[in-house]
Amino acid sequence: MTITNSQNLVNSFLEVTLTNPDDFLIIKETLTRIGIASRKDKILYQSAHILHKQGKYYLVSFLELFKLDGKESNFTEEDRARINTIAALLEEWNLIKIVSPDRFKDRVPMNKIKVLSHDEKKQYKLVSKYTIGNKWYNAPKK
Repeated sequence: MTITNSQNLVNSFLEVTLTNPDDFLIIKETLTRIGIASRKDKILYQSAHILHKQGKYYLVSFLELFKLDGKESNFTEEDRARINTIAALLEEWNLIKIVSPDRFKDRVPMNKIKVLSHDEKKQYKLVSKYTIGNKWYNAPKK
């Protein structure tokens, strides 16, 4: 992926500002408890991540992060709407401010997102499909 393509992709991300600069880790932890749940298996798949890039913050799907890494991704309008809904929740909780709210209006119904409380967190396996900052490289064959 060229720098231009990468920058265009970043420009499509949902940019946010932190209400309090010290809240980054709080937001990061909160996002581990928001996603798509398998109630039967008690698994929660994290939907959004907070990305700090070039002095700015973005709420992104793991699928957008795959694209940023140059991998195939099937990021959909529903995925965008899910990220927008999560951003709106974080904004309602006074953790963030959405930079361009007019660009990110589509939402999913709240029954499409599970938000776990700290107490419920112990009852679920929390699964992240992407870890920011970890790069997996194939070891050279000898």
